[in-house]
Amino acid sequence: QELPEMVLLKFFRPENTPVPARPTPEQLSNLIKTSLHYPESFNHSFHQKSLCLVPVTLLLSNCSHAVVDVMIDLRHKTTSPEALEIHGSFTWLGQTQYKLQLKSQEVYSLQLKACFVHTGVYNLGTPRVFAKLADQVTLFETSQQNSMPALIIINNI
Repeated sequence: QELPEMVLLKFFRPENTPVPARPTPEQLSNLIKTSLHYPESFNHSFHQKSLCLVPVTLLLSNCSHAVVDVMIDLRHKTTSPEALEIHGSFTWLGQTQYKLQLKSQEVYSLQLKACFVHTGVYNLGTPRVFAKLADQVTLFETSQQNSMPALIIINNI
C-alpha cells in the first residue's frame, strides 16, 4: 500500500495588511481640537445691569477617522494668584458638563454663556476637554491639548 505524498502547506499574509496599532498617548491627546469664538471686547453698563452675559462658542473638531467620545468640563477654575490678578474670575452659566460623541472628522459647535460682574481682562480658556476612542474600553478619557489663552476685555459704558 502506497502512502499519499505529503504536501507542505504554506501560510502567508499579504504585506499590506494593516495591523491595528494602539494609539500613542500623544495621538490620544490630539483627537479633538478646540477653539473658542467670542468678541475681543464687550461693552456693558454695569450700572443698569450688574451681570454681564457674553455668548461664547466652543468649536470641537474630531481630527481622527474614528468615532470619539468627548467630555467637556466647565467647572475648572484658574486658581493661581497671578492668573486671578490679571484675568479675574468669571462663571460659565448653565450646564457645567457635556458628554457627546463625534463622528469621524465631525465639527461640533457648543453654545456657552460667560457671566462677568466686573470690568477687566479675563481668560475664557478654562474649559477642559477629555476624549477617548468610542470603541476602546478605558476607564478615563485623555485630556486634550489646551489652546492658547483666550482673552476678552469687559468694558463698562
